[in-house]
Amino acid sequence: MKPAHKKILTIALPILISIGLVWYSLSKVPLEQIILEARQADFRWILLSVFCLTLSHLSRAYRWLFMLEPLGYKVKFKNSAMAVFATYLINYGIPRSGEVARATILTNYEDVPFEKGFGTIVAERIADMLVMLGIIGVTLILQFEFIVEFFSERLSFNSVIILGVLVLILGLLFIVLRKNSSNIIKKIKNFIKGLIEGALSIFKMKKKWPFIFHTLFIWGMYLLMFYTTTFAFKSLENIPIAAVLIGFISASFSVAATNGGTGAYPAAVFAAFSIFGIAKDPSFAFGWLLWGSQTLMTILLGGLSLIYLPIYNRKKTDI
Repeated sequence: MKPAHKKILTIALPILISIGLVWYSLSKVPLEQIILEARQADFRWILLSVFCLTLSHLSRAYRWLFMLEPLGYKVKFKNSAMAVFATYLINYGIPRSGEVARATILTNYEDVPFEKGFGTIVAERIADMLVMLGIIGVTLILQFEFIVEFFSERLSFNSVIILGVLVLILGLLFIVLRKNSSNIIKKIKNFIKGLIEGALSIFKMKKKWPFIFHTLFIWGMYLLMFYTTTFAFKSLENIPIAAVLIGFISASFSVAATNGGTGAYPAAVFAAFSIFGIAKDPSFAFGWLLWGSQTLMTILLGGLSLIYLPIYNRKKTDI
């Protein structure tokens, strides 16, 4: 595939997926019904949810300083915060492109070399991934019986055989790749090795405990953001904690896979909540309202950050 075609596909595919998911969501529940459910919501909980998300972004900006300091760069917190808010706004255009923009902002305004800034972002994403895996692990442990019962009721004998064959194929593939010494395999091995080294480097930094605290705080605020929104809907007052955890995990993956979760977020919430027999109307309304409030905050603070960055740093740019 030509580079130009690949670039167009990279931009167009996530947008098309998002449009398709928006259509799917609105085909399940009419827009009028979603608006009706949203009007009945208690927006004080929505504001608290947005506040939790804002705190998580500020904590992420502060945590970033811990990684840049050992490299010899004393970055202003305001620049770090505005770079983080801008990241989430830019990700609505092309997924994960915000991370590149975030490193670029630090290069332009704080003279941090791009590769070093981007390297710290990759390392902190590894830390985030480890916490996410921890949340998934805790959910599996707490809801083990429910999950086993759920899948045992839905998986046929043939499905189990197919799953077993897939696991066997993956196992054989792993063994082959492990013994293979081609350049491509070496690159894959080195990449994985680099990720592991990046994750372990977190424990070698001087301020590792503040870094770990902020990492846990960020994800605690994410969870609290999701949980507090349930109190905005009377129909979700008695929602089980398992539904909250699985809904949160499902929604988080939808954000990572699409343009800021556009269309995918409410669909992911509905898919998770439906497991627990929660009605589709409040499920979709919850997803749309939570996603909408996040998006509004991101547009506002991200947009203001992009406008204010050159103004705040005008003395430096004038030199």
